[in-house]
Amino acid sequence: MRVQCSVFSTTYNPERLRLGSRILHQRLKGPAVASYYPPRIGTISQLRSLYPEHQIIDEAEEDWLEHLNVAKSRGKGAPKKKRTAAESKKFNKRK
Repeated sequence: MRVQCSVFSTTYNPERLRLGSRILHQRLKGPAVASYYPPRIGTISQLRSLYPEHQIIDEAEEDWLEHLNVAKSRGKGAPKKKRTAAESKKFNKRK
């Protein structure tokens, strides 16, 4: 059995465990699937880096920033970061 595996360059597996080597030897499907779709060009960040002199507005980002400001005004925003170790120790006490 071992000689047969060395002659045909297969994996020696006398217990017949499922090793997944058949799947690992197959060609990768990612590049083939990615070639179906056109390349993504013209995203907001790419346009901003290409044309810094123009003011390009991202509506989704503007909506999100407005949502954050509304949440902060109601007291539902993220807490402020602690700048020093003393500040973080001060609020770390158990009640």
